[in-house]
Amino acid sequence: MTETTVDNGVNVEALLGARAALQESPEAAKFTWRATNTWLKGTHSRSKVEGFFGLGEEQETGRSFESEGDHPPQFAAENQGPTPVESVLTALGGCLTAGVAAVAQQRGIQLNSVTATIEGDHDIRGILGADADVRNGFTGVRVNYSIDADASPEDIEALVAQSQKRSAVFDILTNPTAVEVSVS
Repeated sequence: MTETTVDNGVNVEALLGARAALQESPEAAKFTWRATNTWLKGTHSRSKVEGFFGLGEEQETGRSFESEGDHPPQFAAENQGPTPVESVLTALGGCLTAGVAAVAQQRGIQLNSVTATIEGDHDIRGILGADADVRNGFTGVRVNYSIDADASPEDIEALVAQSQKRSAVFDILTNPTAVEVSVS
């Protein structure tokens, strides 16, 4: 029997080492992620993420990422970026797919391709104030994976299930989260 080396680009040994270390020091596992958002014009804004608190102190990683948000012309906007709700869908897909890659690496499954299609159903009468009985958010979200891997269909389904179980964004979307908004 030939042994195959699996390389999905995930350093599972480092992740397992971090898990073991944080089991010994649970206070270091408390992170605060941050983003700023600046209005530009109309419904167009720019978000920026850099730095975070974690491992017991401020973390300056030298990373800085910007993304823009806007709305399409159908909303009388200038279409300068994805809508905020589309950004939520991409966050969900990114989180779940990262988990699929990590779990596959851990289980010795070589991934050849992974594509997630994420859809959110949204009745926009809520955000427009057209009907007070319609909620502002999604009424449903669906994620469909197309995965080509050196594994059985059952093993691939188990990868996705484990990723879903460990996904922060999936948890945020499916469980109530306290959100506090203030003005300074």
